[in-house]
Amino acid sequence: MPNGVITCGRGSDHTMRRLHVVAVVAIVVAHFAYLIYLPSGGFLALRRPRTLVLHVPAVLWGVGVVYFGLPCPLTRLEQWARERAGLARLPESGFVDRYIAGVFYPADRTGTAQTAAFVAAAVSWLMLAVRHGRLEVTLKAGRGRVSAAPGRVCPLAT
Repeated sequence: MPNGVITCGRGSDHTMRRLHVVAVVAIVVAHFAYLIYLPSGGFLALRRPRTLVLHVPAVLWGVGVVYFGLPCPLTRLEQWARERAGLARLPESGFVDRYIAGVFYPADRTGTAQTAAFVAAAVSWLMLAVRHGRLEVTLKAGRGRVSAAPGRVCPLAT
């Protein structure tokens, strides 16, 4: 670096590519963390109820991506970083088909895995509601009843 001048030559391009590769890795790690948090975050909220404020939007965004076709910002960010790093693009189907499907479950069972994740989140939210007294569950002589508020009882089974 003569006279304190920064040059933008070949070494600079190489450094930027390396930084973008690091970004790709960080984004992939964040994506995996999100996919772990989605089904399990509600169970974490059983121990730390304040974390529910993060879990609800995470699940809602997941529902939007899976069932309403909203774009996933992490997938878009990874695609951007991959292009700048000189790496191959993700498949059109995105992150899940690149890293998850066929590795953690059979490739043709993505819908089943997604539904299981959302069911796990819903179960954890029901457990939270029961624990915090917002939902009262009583089982008597084969009849299940759920009360959403004190004094109001709705039969589950007749």
